[in-house]
Amino acid sequence: MEVQETRVQTDRVLTIPNILSMARLVGVPLFLWLILRPEFGGPKSDGWALLVLALSGISDYLDGKLARRWNQISSLGRLLDPAADRLYILSTLVGLTWREILPLWLTGVLLARELVLLVMVGILRRHGYPPPQVNFLGKAATFNLMYAFPLLLLSDGSGWISSLAAIFGWAFAGWGTTLYWWAGVLYVVQVRRLVRADAMTD
Repeated sequence: MEVQETRVQTDRVLTIPNILSMARLVGVPLFLWLILRPEFGGPKSDGWALLVLALSGISDYLDGKLARRWNQISSLGRLLDPAADRLYILSTLVGLTWREILPLWLTGVLLARELVLLVMVGILRRHGYPPPQVNFLGKAATFNLMYAFPLLLLSDGSGWISSLAAIFGWAFAGWGTTLYWWAGVLYVVQVRRLVRADAMTD
């Protein structure tokens, strides 16, 4: 998620950072299948689901680090990285809500933010602008949610580990949701300024 902050340095598609981002995308349906197996009569596979999430987090860190270090920041990477982040968040929302670990209202709040951002991207495209770059708040929000979801999944059990996971999981979820919307409001302000600047030059 750190990749998308400096200028494009390569047009290559098959770079190590891009391959890591593609691998993260492939992991999305696998994670969703693992987390929903118990709902369809299969064995509980939460441990494997947590492993997929952990590997996703590691690759998320590495793709940005390697892209900057090896001068492999690409246009494709700018698209793949945030796409993988959002798909993991959406798939986790679906899985945790389906299993009634996450309340429906919280899922609605997070999805509403995604809808707002989708509308903003549409407005930017209509005015000839690319999608907004990931800002610090957006990254912080995603990191908080990526910590919250595995902890909440881990809390779906008994014993002191599950109780502790629930406490920290809900703390991260609260901060993540707040920052997620705060970043969304900043995107709206940014889009409004660009559209106004366009109107003044016409």
